[in-house]
Amino acid sequence: MTGRIGRIDRRLFARVAAARLPGAEQVLPPLSSAANHGRLWFGAAAVLAAVGGPAARRAARRGVGALALASLTTNAVAKYAVRRGRPVHDAVPLVRRLPKAPWTPSFPSGHAASAAAFATGVALEAPGYGAVVAPIAAAVAFSRVYVGVHYPGDVLAGVALGAAAAAVTCYWWPPRPAPARFGRTRVAAPVLPDGEGLVVVVNSGSGRGVPGRPPARQYVELLLPKAEIIPCGPGEDLGKALDKAVARAAESGGALGVCGGDGTVNAAARRAVAAGVALAVFPGGTLNHFALDAGTATFEDTAHAVRRGEAVRVDLARVRDGAGADVTGFVNTFSIGLYPELVRRREKLEGRIGKWPAAAVSLLGVLRDATPLRVRLDGHDRLLWLLFAGNGRYLPEGLAPSHRPLLDEGLLDVRTVDAEAPLARTRLIVSALAGALRRSRVYRAERVEELRIGGLDDEGGLAYDGEHAAAPETLLLDKLRGALTVYSPAAPEDEITQLARTASLAAAARSRPA
Repeated sequence: MTGRIGRIDRRLFARVAAARLPGAEQVLPPLSSAANHGRLWFGAAAVLAAVGGPAARRAARRGVGALALASLTTNAVAKYAVRRGRPVHDAVPLVRRLPKAPWTPSFPSGHAASAAAFATGVALEAPGYGAVVAPIAAAVAFSRVYVGVHYPGDVLAGVALGAAAAAVTCYWWPPRPAPARFGRTRVAAPVLPDGEGLVVVVNSGSGRGVPGRPPARQYVELLLPKAEIIPCGPGEDLGKALDKAVARAAESGGALGVCGGDGTVNAAARRAVAAGVALAVFPGGTLNHFALDAGTATFEDTAHAVRRGEAVRVDLARVRDGAGADVTGFVNTFSIGLYPELVRRREKLEGRIGKWPAAAVSLLGVLRDATPLRVRLDGHDRLLWLLFAGNGRYLPEGLAPSHRPLLDEGLLDVRTVDAEAPLARTRLIVSALAGALRRSRVYRAERVEELRIGGLDDEGGLAYDGEHAAAPETLLLDKLRGALTVYSPAAPEDEITQLARTASLAAAARSRPA
């Protein structure tokens, strides 16, 4: 790098080399070495995933994804396109030098790119955690100049490249919006101080629990000590436990609580609507899609709303047969055909590579040996690869929907992939890999108040909220608009504050005499 910019860069490097910052020799060289090969950031991601809540885990995944993209771009492309030499190593004092000097080109700084990518990725999903990570990332970036292995320009270029890599991940994998951006309809619910009047069914057979937290029952008791807990273990009848709980809640004028995954929430929601009681959802499942959309991503969110009587209104979708008899209902999604298998494969991969890339890879696998589904939608014969219906409008478009901005708009989000168009399978795969599925002619999305599905004689069944059931020959999907009241905090607290408060409660509980 020559010319005026290069001269300025070298002068800045000389000033840093001559600087004596108190305590920096003990901190910055080890910190710089700790970031070799991304070890520092992988460790930070592991800590976030282990001790944080859902936002922390999403932030960790995006941070690692952004780091991987930035590292690949920096070390495989950018460094060898410029091939700038490193600074003279003995320009800095011996105490600050690294044990082993890097041999790769100097521009841009790979350490700075990785640090900026991870910190920006974390901040995109969870600004609070991003504020914690950002000073460490800045220290790593500065340390590369301080130990004498990069010019300031190398570091600034690396920071810019890393931030850009994090931003690029949003194209395939949109961040989940902040709760304030959701248009939920607020309603009042019974105010239950310390959970008095709340009857909670804890399904210990759901999901994998809450990582890094107490077992679900103790967790609820810690936050809402006056709530009544009804445990339901593996092999026990969940329906009977819910029936018992909803009867007690209705008699006392309280509310029904449920801790489990989306299938458990579905069963509780239908009973809450029938009994006319509010529902408190504690996210104790594997993915907890409904809890996230309802604004109760953590146990603390739900407990806060229960104590204050804050809630939102939610539609309940119904599935009936041709005679009008109820088959089931759903709070999240319904599907027939190949979509259940697509979702199963996607959810297995998305924690490692992100939702959209996982959807694309899963789509390739599902379609490789797939057989199209022939059905009749609202009287029109269709040959489909996939059919999906959401309880409300999901965003983004495509095969990896992640969230709903509204929960009571009275519409079904119907998405299909046509198998009749020429080269439909190839066009679908190309569009999915390019992130342009919403513009593909084989993909359709529409919002309707009801949907009639016929011709299901040979269909293997239907899937709803993670559960499966047999499908009759004809199905009618519609909505009970705003029928369900779900506790949800009007102003959710950030996860860091929640973690600190819960840790304080747990410490106080341990200090009390038995």
